[in-house]
Amino acid sequence: EAQEMGKGSFKYAWVLDKLKAERERGITIDIALWKFETAKYYVTIIDAPGHRDFIKNMITGTSQADCAVLIVAAGTGEFEAGISKNGQTREHALLAFTLGVKQLIVGVNKMDSTEPPYSEARFEEIKKEVSSYIKKIGYNPAAVAFVPISGWHGDNMLEPSTKMPWFKGWNVERKEGKAEGKTLIEALD
Repeated sequence: EAQEMGKGSFKYAWVLDKLKAERERGITIDIALWKFETAKYYVTIIDAPGHRDFIKNMITGTSQADCAVLIVAAGTGEFEAGISKNGQTREHALLAFTLGVKQLIVGVNKMDSTEPPYSEARFEEIKKEVSSYIKKIGYNPAAVAFVPISGWHGDNMLEPSTKMPWFKGWNVERKEGKAEGKTLIEALD
């Protein structure tokens, strides 16, 4: 259905975006819930809008969260816009921390659209810049999993990607101990 409407790149968001306007515009407007189980937890994903026009909806969703997944676009220009002074990446990370969300995961998305595709250098550049910013607002970057993903192709979402052999996985240190993995689903666990 997403492909038919020319919104194939939104196929993972499509599962949660139920409003006709959301699907047509390719943005999340309202909060959507999606529940599943991991090896350790019952997880409820609260898909909160990232679009600036719907920030109050994002605040409602974020205020209920135990963990935030900050999706950062790796595409040239997209990351720079998000991390700029008034960028959404900064705004969303700050809101999550301010609303009391102490656990953070960073999904570096659109790795398939970097130059060259699946660029280790681009991932490391983004990881360094985001780490610097989240440290300033109060997060400990050593406790944050950074996962290079492609939502379009499913790379490192549920299964480790063969397209990023350089990525040996993420590891974090928290009060509860150390954790490591390669995928976004493992980071959620």
